[in-house]
Amino acid sequence: MMQRAVWRTSRRDLEIGRRPLVMGILNVTPDSFSDGGRFVSPGQQLTTSETLDLAVETASKMQADGADLIDIGGESTRPYSDPVDAEIETERVVPVIERLANHLAIPISIDTSKASVANAAIQAGAEIVNDVSGLEGDPEMPAVVVKTRVGVCVMHMKGTPQTMQDDPSYRDVVDEIERYLLARRQACLDQGIEPERICLDPGIGFGKTHDHNLTLLRATHRFASIGSPILIGHSRKGFIRKVLDRNERGLNDEYNPMAGTLAVSMAVAAAGAHVIRVHDVAETVQGLDLFEASGGLAVSTDNRAF
Repeated sequence: MMQRAVWRTSRRDLEIGRRPLVMGILNVTPDSFSDGGRFVSPGQQLTTSETLDLAVETASKMQADGADLIDIGGESTRPYSDPVDAEIETERVVPVIERLANHLAIPISIDTSKASVANAAIQAGAEIVNDVSGLEGDPEMPAVVVKTRVGVCVMHMKGTPQTMQDDPSYRDVVDEIERYLLARRQACLDQGIEPERICLDPGIGFGKTHDHNLTLLRATHRFASIGSPILIGHSRKGFIRKVLDRNERGLNDEYNPMAGTLAVSMAVAAAGAHVIRVHDVAETVQGLDLFEASGGLAVSTDNRAF
């Protein structure tokens, strides 16, 4: 009998079928590269009652549009972004998570590399920790994950957000990142994190050139076969504009990253990605519906088991 493919959170099993789970992005930051300032304005550290209501409304719409989970972040990790104090990050995300935990039927993920922020978010209702540092940024993070038995996403990043785009280089980008993810998964297992709770992310845009990103995306099938759920986070990132450069291709001045994001979403879905992290949930879910209906997801479910 085929093994059931799941990603286990602290409260439920997220079952993975022929199509990937859709993770909606909710950044409660003033400076995230795509949607910063929507819920926390530049110069403002905390959510207000008005912006809190807007964040809850936005997440609720993502759920209605078909999101399988919501990822909430309180610190930008765009290239050259400034780090945020843990107290400020906590004060940004916890009120939102507390409200959403009572509104949503889908799980909440906290996007942080700080153990104290993760712990506060979990107490507020988060079921998953999404750590861009691969659980290496804070030595206390593995213990928090083990104690609370949350799901965890372990991502590859070369350097830090402040240094990661300073001429990143690899001998073989796919091989090196695959080896890193396998090593980090083993480290998680050695620290007591159960295998069903681990998801891996090659870290599109985190210490990679545009060519590196495209090479990694073309290798999605390889990452999807290494034995854990694979998350792809490509939404609205710079490599999309590079490919669709309006000056070279004669595109009009109204560049919209959604079209490129959708195209990549369908490509990695067909290649076996288990989770895709996106800003535009409704469009992604509708795209997957049509992609599946037209035969684009003709991948045996046997290939989706871990």
